[in-house]
Amino acid sequence: MTQDLKGKVAAVTGAASGIGLACAKAMLDAGARVALVDRAGDRLDALCAELGPNAVPVVTDLLDPASVEAMLPTILERLGGLDIFHANAGAYIGGKVTEGDPDAWDRMLNLNVNAVFRTVHAVLPHMVAQKSGDIIVTSSIAGFVPVIWEPIYTASKFAVQAFVHTVRRQIARDGVRIGAVAPGPVVTALLDDWPKAKMDEALADGSLMQPEEVAAAVMFMLTRPKGVMIRDLVILPQTLDL
Repeated sequence: MTQDLKGKVAAVTGAASGIGLACAKAMLDAGARVALVDRAGDRLDALCAELGPNAVPVVTDLLDPASVEAMLPTILERLGGLDIFHANAGAYIGGKVTEGDPDAWDRMLNLNVNAVFRTVHAVLPHMVAQKSGDIIVTSSIAGFVPVIWEPIYTASKFAVQAFVHTVRRQIARDGVRIGAVAPGPVVTALLDDWPKAKMDEALADGSLMQPEEVAAAVMFMLTRPKGVMIRDLVILPQTLDL
């Protein structure tokens, strides 16, 4: 791959697996130094040892405000800057509202919504001060199309979309870009809550994507010429009926 991100420093949350790991690998392949941000310290250490010296573990509990507050100083200390921030970490809950667990909803909403708000808030002043930077937020097709099977998850992604669009307008003149990548269903641990019959059907008819396909979309967003911004990039399996 062309070294499109050579000399850049990136950070990816939820980088220990799934979309986050695929995106971190793509950024490393493109020449960036990457902070892999996750709470799974042992997993991060093993991954970074495998990925090489340009991959740096930053253990952060995104549901702990003090841990989030320490994230940027740690990145700056270990990598010397920050040009790209990918707020990717998230959780999934589907099912009928009548059968749901509001406490589980709260945990998901804190990660999908509040942690995105807090982490972007943590890194944004640094990017505004340097008059450059890219922020990518992992959203979902559920942020555009209300998905009947997942009302609480859908609500969380609608919140993410509103946040991205309004922040984008606030920072447009500061040289900082923010956009959302919004995939359909991707083969990650987030789908563990899917009913087995639904998963088997999706695998059989090709309506699931791989994390690497999302990573390719993120790289497209990050490598647009200065002054060009991808506000939202929706990517779907061709067979998904939405």
